Formats: sequence, structure tokens, C-alpha cells
Amino acid sequence: MPALDPRLTPAWGQLAADGYVGWLSANALSPAGPSATHKVTALRTFAFPGPSIKLPPLEALPLGARVAIARFEDRLAVTRSGTYVSAPHLAPLDFVEPDFVAVAERFLGVPYLWGGKTALGLDCSGLVQVALTATGRICPRDSDMQEQALGALVPHAEEGALQRGDLVFWKGHVAIVRDGATLIHANAFHMAVAIEPLGEAITRISEAGSEITSVRRIAH
Repeated sequence: MPALDPRLTPAWGQLAADGYVGWLSANALSPAGPSATHKVTALRTFAFPGPSIKLPPLEALPLGARVAIARFEDRLAVTRSGTYVSAPHLAPLDFVEPDFVAVAERFLGVPYLWGGKTALGLDCSGLVQVALTATGRICPRDSDMQEQALGALVPHAEEGALQRGDLVFWKGHVAIVRDGATLIHANAFHMAVAIEPLGEAITRISEAGSEITSVRRIAH
């Protein structure tokens, strides 16, 4: 019987960024490279093999990806591994976005993907984590963890109590309040990141058998 390719062996790992654990394919791993100097601020940017955006890209880097930049050449940044990335799509590691709701709104229309957290697809808690991380806040990965760790409890039963940036939690789901009347969330009903009237979302999810468990307010 032929030996199993070790690259196809599942590996149990833990993310340094948020402590999340899980399985992944061993062929997705490589030795750590040089320390990052910049991060991606566009929803997605391409890494090219040479100094031309007309070349076929080698890979796509998502929002928040950390890269080690060796030098800048006009509007391109050269990584220490020799690839070229659009310089306007990068910022120093200490750059933070001012409004995590605005970051979430940039993902409007992105397909729903359970476990996803990039512009190729994301889930409800992935959207919250990516948006909050972009503003420099520490955010756990899953909605139940987020409900326990984030913000202060809001008495959501009060009329007009919700405000932009509040997080509304149901069992297994989380949404971000945009303006007190609407929210934005990645959800399997729309199969996308969608803006939805707050009342309609609460009613629809309630009719599906789930009530709001809490509302948490993120300090600005």
C-alpha cells in the first residue's frame, strides 16, 4: 500500500492572532517568513511576480493580511519574497480604521460562507471580527465568544436604545447595527452580507425560532 502524502495529512493548529484552533491541510502550511511591516487595507489585493500589474497574479491577499515589505517602487511595494503589491492597498501595521461599521459596509454583497472571513465569502461572526480587527480591537472568532467578550450590555427592550455599532446577538448569530433602524450582517437567508431593516430582521429570525439573547455596545 503506497505511503500517504504527508502534505495531505490534517494538521491541528492555533492562530496566533486570536487563539482560534482547528484543523487544516498540512499543505497549507509553510515556515514563518520575515516579520511583517505592513498590512492590506483593501478588501483584496493581488501579488504579482514582477513590476507590472499586467502579469498574471500569483495570489490574492485579503483585508488585514500582513506582509513584509522590502522597498517601494513608484506605486508598487516589493515584498521580501520578491512579489509586487499595489502600494495604495497597504498601510503600516499600526494603522487603524476609524469606524468598524464602515469597514463592515464595504463587504456588502459578499457571499455568505460558513467559516469565511474574506471578501471571497464570510459568515456573521467573521464579518464582525474582520471589521473590529481593522479598527485595532481584539475580537474572538465565534459569535458566542463575541457575546461573552465584547462591549457592555444594552437594554435593547427600550425604544430607540440601539445605536450605530451595537452588536445584536441571537443563538448562533450576530448582526451590526448601522443607524438604529437598520443592521448589516452576513446571513444564510440572503446568502450574502446584507443591510436589513432592524424590525424585519428581528421578526424574521423570531419566526424562525430564535429570539435576541443580548445587545452589546462597543466603546468608541
